[in-house]
Amino acid sequence: MQDTRFHEFLHRQIPVLVALSLVPGLAYIFLGWLHAVFMPAVAWYLIMLVTAAWGIRLYRSFDAATMSETRREQWYAQCVRLVYAFFVLWALIFLIYVRLDAYKLHYIAIFTEIGASVVASSLLASDKRLFRPTILVLMIPLIVYFMLVGEWYAYVLALFSTILTWVLLYAAQSTNNLLTQTRHQATHDALSGLFNRQYFIEHLQRRMNSLNESGEHGYLLLIDLDHFKTVNDTLGHDVGDRLLQGVVERLLDNLADHCVVARLGGDEFIVTGGSFSERDACEAEALETARQLLVALKTPYVVGAHQLHISASIGVSLLGPGDSNANRFIKEADIAMYEVKARGRDGVFVFDEAIARRVEGDLEIERLLPFALSRGEITLHYQPQVDRAGRIIGAEALVRWTSPTLGVVPPDRFVPIAEQTGLIIELGRHILETAFRTLDDWHGAGITLQQFSVNISMRQFTHPGFAAQVEELLRRHLDPALIQTLMFEITETVVTEDIDGVIQTMLELKALGIRFSMDDFGTGYSSLSHLNRLPLDELKVDRAFVLALGDDESDRALVGTILNMASLLGLNTVAEGVETAAQYAFLMHHGCGMFQGYFHSKPLAKEAFELFIQDHATARDAI
Repeated sequence: MQDTRFHEFLHRQIPVLVALSLVPGLAYIFLGWLHAVFMPAVAWYLIMLVTAAWGIRLYRSFDAATMSETRREQWYAQCVRLVYAFFVLWALIFLIYVRLDAYKLHYIAIFTEIGASVVASSLLASDKRLFRPTILVLMIPLIVYFMLVGEWYAYVLALFSTILTWVLLYAAQSTNNLLTQTRHQATHDALSGLFNRQYFIEHLQRRMNSLNESGEHGYLLLIDLDHFKTVNDTLGHDVGDRLLQGVVERLLDNLADHCVVARLGGDEFIVTGGSFSERDACEAEALETARQLLVALKTPYVVGAHQLHISASIGVSLLGPGDSNANRFIKEADIAMYEVKARGRDGVFVFDEAIARRVEGDLEIERLLPFALSRGEITLHYQPQVDRAGRIIGAEALVRWTSPTLGVVPPDRFVPIAEQTGLIIELGRHILETAFRTLDDWHGAGITLQQFSVNISMRQFTHPGFAAQVEELLRRHLDPALIQTLMFEITETVVTEDIDGVIQTMLELKALGIRFSMDDFGTGYSSLSHLNRLPLDELKVDRAFVLALGDDESDRALVGTILNMASLLGLNTVAEGVETAAQYAFLMHHGCGMFQGYFHSKPLAKEAFELFIQDHATARDAI
């Protein structure tokens, strides 16, 4: 399969051939005028001019960025005919002038024929279809001419010409082999033998140009192996490499001949399929192909003494007329693939309008979020925490973003983006400093809380220097008594990090007086061993379990078990998302220590929280 660079190289040779034909051709007209062959020379040159005009038109019509595969092949076929035409004309001028030995013009004709053969050997070496017939068309008439002379020296010259023909063919073939090898190395992956990312993007661009021209649809599959890194880490890269080669064999065995498959890098592969007149048929074929690949890839692999099991996540992007950005579709397939990962792996997902809108929204959030801090758009709200006696004894600081452009942006939208981009470090510091100032202000205003909770992102928590940053903020804003009220809420994803490093950081912060709560318990990665190792003070029951209390007996049993387990481990408990009297009553009955949710109050701005706690205290005094 010829790549873009081959056609671009051939494209650059066209003006060279035109110049090498037209300029020397003028000399032949002059010689023809001197020696009575003017009209044949002029006729020959006129044909050469027409051929040169054809070549210039072909040169100008080439556009690698927009040409479809069909148009590119048509252009290449015309180039082949153009090259043949140029060199046939040089063979013709040889036949015209080689007869004029009386004027010694046969020497010039012989030199021209040899020169044209050398040019063909040099300029056309990249394509066997061009240099082989061209060299033969030029050199065979020369050999035959020497044979017909009938003199002994002519036979020697015929032999030398035959040897020269072999040398030119050998040189061109050697150059072609080197170019083919270099082109293969530049366009293929060394380990798998598949096309590489660079070639695939060029192919995909041509593919999209073809779809734009035909009005048809196509598809893209991006395949990522699940947990392949575990194989490399546990069994070594040699076993991983052999596993990848086994995956490649199965891909090739289960894909149609018209499919093009490439390795993007690591354990990622990408496939383009056929063309379809209807989008629905295209999507159906893409899903069927993807599901067949999932089944094939899950069959156990035998690599040496190891029997390995591996699955894949496949993202699908549908190509259609009117689209022109190859990288965009690879990105879409990549996003769809990560959607599969987020849903548990070993599946297929098609990039659709819903994801497109979400991605577009995420990009806008990513663009605007860095400016939100400096513009004062990031604020904190505070949700009261109530004890079993109904007293407000604590609050949780919850981040809020009100954007002039986007409106109110939920934390579950912008916080993950802040984590992905690294902005969470700056955002987390802003949240901590604002929360500490609020706590100090409330203390000065006579508002006393036993507990003040702040959520800590795990990327923020594991960032080098986090403990030192917290210590510096504490020293600046809070006295030791207020520090004792702080509760840092961390999520269960803590156990996916360096748990020993996490414990060390927790111990450093606990030495400053900060306590820790496990937030959203029961939704992630926790185990009893992890729970027992971490220096926790509190367990927070996730709102999803609380909201489901009225639906199913198993949910009620689960919440009861969590509360009992926390009691056995000596941990305080907080239930979040309490919205109904029935939920509150159930949690009270099973010994939950604190309650947080809309049943008592929604999250409030700082001033609203202050009024709420004053009103609450007044109401209790009146009872």
